[in-house]
Amino acid sequence: MIFHTAGETHGPALLAVVEGLPAGLAVRAEILNGELARRQTGHGRGDRMKIERDEVEILSGVRFGRTLGGPVALLIRNRDWANWREKMAQDGKGEGIPPLLTARPGHADLAGVLKYGHKDVRNVLERASARETAARVAAGALARLFLSGMDVRIAGHVLSIGSVRVPEEFRGNWDGAVRAEKSVLRMADPGAEGRAIRWIDRAGKAGTSAGGTVETIAKGVPPGLGSFASWDRRLDGRLAGAVMSGPAVKGVEIGGGFSLSSLPGSRVHDEVFPGGKTGNSLRGNVALPFHRKTNRGGGVEGGMSNGEPILVRAAMKPIPTQSRPLRTVSVGTWKPDLAHRERSDVCAVPACSVVVEAMVALVLADAFLEKFGGDSMKEITYNYAGYLRGIGARKPG
Repeated sequence: MIFHTAGETHGPALLAVVEGLPAGLAVRAEILNGELARRQTGHGRGDRMKIERDEVEILSGVRFGRTLGGPVALLIRNRDWANWREKMAQDGKGEGIPPLLTARPGHADLAGVLKYGHKDVRNVLERASARETAARVAAGALARLFLSGMDVRIAGHVLSIGSVRVPEEFRGNWDGAVRAEKSVLRMADPGAEGRAIRWIDRAGKAGTSAGGTVETIAKGVPPGLGSFASWDRRLDGRLAGAVMSGPAVKGVEIGGGFSLSSLPGSRVHDEVFPGGKTGNSLRGNVALPFHRKTNRGGGVEGGMSNGEPILVRAAMKPIPTQSRPLRTVSVGTWKPDLAHRERSDVCAVPACSVVVEAMVALVLADAFLEKFGGDSMKEITYNYAGYLRGIGARKPG
């Protein structure tokens, strides 16, 4: 399964095209819209969220509420387009529209104008904007629907904002991640949420922005997704690459990640014991013929899922746009200047959590289809059930 996105932040719309979904998958626009709404929430979001109310239009690949097997095209209209028709017109020569020349440090602005030979920074920032992630979330919602049909569930939450962290007990905690859905910052601990809100407010008053870390947990993932045979098929590499592609993400870890490097192997590797347990499935009735008491590896060994929950964490840097601009240069003259200020968020870490969930879902769905491939949901379900029987596991349901 592959997907592509198109569109600019102030253009007419965003577009996502998802190819490879099997026929017969139930799809409802309101479910996709629910994921888009999750992305727009969070304390510290900017004025753009007051303008946009993202809703998806399904243009192809679905009939009577089920996929047909062809590409699914999704359209998300930008309501702010009405205010940008002249500046972002697709035709004409842009007469009377002055070029934007000041590049923001930390953004794609400067490298983009150098790479593509542009003289106007807006030609870069419009596509490089995190607005593009709305299309990713819409595509990820389709992947989540497919995975839920295979009893795979995904939840995400925020572990830290600025220097404020939730207690260690919430790392890798499924119940905490689900409970965080009710939090304005997607944080499982109310005390940490309150301190983080104050951190964001202080950052806003100081004219700067706040970053943080997020965690996604995928539960019910069977062993054997991915492969050790080729570097580009390793599941952890695919997950890391997909999550790292998100705007402002500067670090990704699977399971214990960086913390494991300072420990002896006896305290790192997850020992295996006879006898199954059912905790990996949301329904509680999937059992492998073995179990583990720890999951420091984050559900991946040797580039393959091992039957434990997949744990992916990402570090998001503070957003580059500052209300008190940073120093930069003017493109072309290269003289000292101050960075321009696009309308932006003070903190978008809760939104990042939703985007990471979407990217994890897209990678897992792709790996699932790679392993149990078929052209219809019925065929894939049959293949998956046979695999579970073959490895001595009980099928959900």
